[in-house]
Amino acid sequence: MEHKKEHFRHILYFFYREGINAAESHRRILSVYGEVSLSERSCRNWFQKFSSGDFSVHDSHRSGRPMADIDDDIQALIESDRHITERELGEKLNVPNSTIHDHIQKLGLVKKLDIWVPHELKEIHLTQRISTCDLLFKRNQDESFLKRIVTGDEKWVVYNNTERKRSWSKHGEPSQPTSKPELHQKKVMLSIWWDYKGVVYYELLPRGRTINSEVYCQQLTKLNESLQRSRPELVNRKGVIFHHDNARPHTSLMTRQKLLDLGWELMPHPPYSPDLAPSDYHLFHSMQNSLNGKTFTNDDDVKSHLDQFIGSRDQDFYQRGIFKLPERWQKVIAQHGNYITE
Repeated sequence: MEHKKEHFRHILYFFYREGINAAESHRRILSVYGEVSLSERSCRNWFQKFSSGDFSVHDSHRSGRPMADIDDDIQALIESDRHITERELGEKLNVPNSTIHDHIQKLGLVKKLDIWVPHELKEIHLTQRISTCDLLFKRNQDESFLKRIVTGDEKWVVYNNTERKRSWSKHGEPSQPTSKPELHQKKVMLSIWWDYKGVVYYELLPRGRTINSEVYCQQLTKLNESLQRSRPELVNRKGVIFHHDNARPHTSLMTRQKLLDLGWELMPHPPYSPDLAPSDYHLFHSMQNSLNGKTFTNDDDVKSHLDQFIGSRDQDFYQRGIFKLPERWQKVIAQHGNYITE
């Protein structure tokens, strides 16, 4: 990829020396290489660099933020607001819109009906969603298993959940002051598991640690201990049907072996399907509503808010989230595998 970029830059430098402007250079490159080559904005930026006397076609060293940090920040902000625009993401993270666009493409995110969804579903994904939903719906019709489901997921919780609003002012009056967006979004990773009765276990990941197979298996051990205390009949008699998505730590060989050791049945989940994950379509939606407008100074503040949120929801709230599954399975089948976007 880097070699291909430099190839285009050599072409741009040739056009520059021939006296051809950036727009015409861009048009000529597109006529040969197609839309995937480079943007007109990139052409203009390189022409400006050449005009300043810098004729190097190599990227300058940048001491900016690591790419993974920007990915995480974008994920966190989209989780908190599925309707957020690329421009608003750029303003919040203080990075160019073109950078936001590149990262969103890398993350595989697309917008459907003004809502960010995680993937442009291909035929194979639609088929997987239909077959999985059909299997689960028919099984539940034969013998309901919804009360045996323990589901879990991860969510970024950002410290600053306030919005920067535009304000009207009279001509000549200064605009209302707003805080400058932070270069790094302060945030903490929440891991949480729950069933139709309520939250079984949750934890905030210590700063500097990431979810990998080893960490996830340690979390499952703690979850099992909590289940044995709070749901002994489920663990010892009925049997846990465990649900999570297909994130890499969830599907690794180590995790699969851990689930076998625990004796839990793994509920199938089709790829790229947050609309079939109760945490995504129910719990996190309500949780984010409670977070909107809030600011936190440390992880203890976040934990205090989460404890209050969890304690304020009765069993009916959690039951609705789990018991919506059959209806959603039916919808996916009726919609030929497409996302549920309401």
